[in-house]
Amino acid sequence: MMLALGLAACSGSGATRPEHTTDQSTEEDGMELTSPAFAPETTIPDRYTCEGADISPPLDLANIPTNTVSLALVMDDPDAPGGTWDHWVEYDIEPREHIPEDVGRLGTPGTNSWGRTGYGGPCPPSGTHRYFFTVYALDTKLGLDSGATKGDVLAALEGHILAQGTLLGLYGR
Repeated sequence: MMLALGLAACSGSGATRPEHTTDQSTEEDGMELTSPAFAPETTIPDRYTCEGADISPPLDLANIPTNTVSLALVMDDPDAPGGTWDHWVEYDIEPREHIPEDVGRLGTPGTNSWGRTGYGGPCPPSGTHRYFFTVYALDTKLGLDSGATKGDVLAALEGHILAQGTLLGLYGR
């Protein structure tokens, strides 16, 4: 089942952010995001978490609009005890159909909830959490400075989204 995203107010930041729902994806959302490492709505392998190598998983994109200028990527955990935890923020990524495992820098790195740039894998304190990987195809480059937050990125991409794809992975301990 594909996941669709709607926009909702981000609590406390004044910016908009994706609200995760389980509605079927629409034709307009047509871009697909998958991983050869795990199927949608299944457990993310330990290798990509704090209990393993803590490296980014490989991701595949299909149906990227031909007029895409750049991609933006966000991975977050809405089940974190203190509110949504941002694990990975990247933007101004050159359009590509494959993001390799342990990719390092893709485009311009944003700041995650640890206050660092780059990928930080699932590491829930307890229970099973949902991890949403979302890639946005954009009609422009955002041009934000390195280290922008997810809120900065989501505010900047508003009105520039051509398509988006979301992959949901699970992880618990």
